[in-house]
Amino acid sequence: MKIFAVNKKAEFDYEILERFEAGIALTGHEAKSIKMGHINLSGSHVIVKGKNASVIGMSVSSFQPINRPEKYDSERVRKLLLNEKELGYLAGKLREGLTLLPIKLYNKKSFMKLELGLGRGKKKWDKRETLKKRETEREIRR
Repeated sequence: MKIFAVNKKAEFDYEILERFEAGIALTGHEAKSIKMGHINLSGSHVIVKGKNASVIGMSVSSFQPINRPEKYDSERVRKLLLNEKELGYLAGKLREGLTLLPIKLYNKKSFMKLELGLGRGKKKWDKRETLKKRETEREIRR
């Protein structure tokens, strides 16, 4: 399993309550570009509409800028592959006010998978506590 991208900001800005694994529908040149590391997950989130889940804000730059397709959009909405039961569960949690975020993108065998985190936004003081805990752990290790 190779990890292609990690959304570090999601772990800092949100308290992740649950994690899910979803497949992602990509075109051929997008898959090549991701394998080369030309991807950015920060600022992206997932929406669930009806029986579809999509990632919004995930940026995949073109594999070869010279040979890229004419109408290539690096920020296009990409469909997630989840079963109906998972979609229903996630839609209910989103209605409760939680947020669904992509945490990391990796491959499992020959398939690209996206780890999703269902989380609640942290307040400013929560973020400060996280930083304090991190600092104390560093001091203890020394």
